[in-house]
Amino acid sequence: MIRPLELAIGLRYTRAKRRNRFISFISGVSMLGIALGVVALIATISVMNGFESELRTRILGMVAHATISGAGEDMRDWPHAVEVARKDPRVLGAAPYVEREALLTGVRSQGALLSGIDPALEPAVSSVGQKMKAGSLDALEPGKFRILLGTELAMLLGVDMGDSVTVLVPEARSTPVGVVPQMKRFTVAGLFEVGMQEYDMQLAIVHMADAQRLLRMGDGVTGVRLKLTDMFNAWSVARDLADRIGEVYRVRDWSRDHANFFRAIQMEKSVMFVILSLIVAVAAFNLVSSLIMLVTDKQADIAILRTLGLSPGSVMAVFVVQGALIGISGIALGVVGGVLLTRNLNAIMHLIERILGFELMPADVYYISGGVPTDLRLDNVLSIVGIAFVMCMLATLYPAWRASRTDPAAALRYE
Repeated sequence: MIRPLELAIGLRYTRAKRRNRFISFISGVSMLGIALGVVALIATISVMNGFESELRTRILGMVAHATISGAGEDMRDWPHAVEVARKDPRVLGAAPYVEREALLTGVRSQGALLSGIDPALEPAVSSVGQKMKAGSLDALEPGKFRILLGTELAMLLGVDMGDSVTVLVPEARSTPVGVVPQMKRFTVAGLFEVGMQEYDMQLAIVHMADAQRLLRMGDGVTGVRLKLTDMFNAWSVARDLADRIGEVYRVRDWSRDHANFFRAIQMEKSVMFVILSLIVAVAAFNLVSSLIMLVTDKQADIAILRTLGLSPGSVMAVFVVQGALIGISGIALGVVGGVLLTRNLNAIMHLIERILGFELMPADVYYISGGVPTDLRLDNVLSIVGIAFVMCMLATLYPAWRASRTDPAAALRYE
């Protein structure tokens, strides 16, 4: 034979005869179950990867990869820190910032994070300039006391473009009439929308010079933001820069500021992967029933093969081959279906929305425009294929072992 004997017999057994169509039906159902499980796993993991990437992009668009700030006091020598950072090839941008919690009052009052920036340097470390719905960063000029608000924060305050907002910070100063809080009236010169409640409802941006004047900081700043070539190496780069600046500074990176958030996403993705893997396992172990039925149906054939000299190991290999063929076929169909579903998920969702007559994922609820984000990764697909294949192979072992234990005399007694 051109092919190995076990492979040839296993391939022959996959072709149904009239008297065992039911067995072929069970095998087809097992194959379909494996395919559907793989499709669901690939599509779900790709969507979760897409959401994770989307959220990371939005968060890191507003948050620097790393920050170097004063240790319990304002950072005075920040121009030197910016200069040192810019000379490092691992740094794409550096910009100073001032940050304080404040109470904003328009028609209504709302607490917010007041951020003072340099409009000329800020685009190098954040994408807030690209998120403007009205106005621009250029509207922030020193001494003009203008303010940019998140769209939801402006709505909560009851203000719009050109309205006045009073900013009160938890700093006090002594006057002849006693201790009074620090406050200043700003004019709304822009509205931005990031798509994250943390920023759209809790962030107000002013010029750094105006923030310094309001907080009586002189030339000091809270710290310096950094944007790096490799955000996953942010901690070590920021620590190295802090050492080279030559003072005692506090170093933080994006992963520490949002560690719990990204851990929660990763845990949710891992749990979903396990749950869907169990579904694939259930579908794979349907092979057990179909192979056991096949072994029962082929008792006489197995007995004849044994009498012709086929070893128990070879008999076992015959049914492992058949189970593997069913599993591989199901996995292949699942991979093709999963990739096609992931690539065309938005078109499918739009079709469902047209049929049902309502929007499945409203943009004002999920802050997502342009459809469901997906991120199909080769390593995920390979992991899914590997897990499904291992489960299918495990499912073939018991029926194959039962076949190898067939007694030729007992099987042929009534033939």
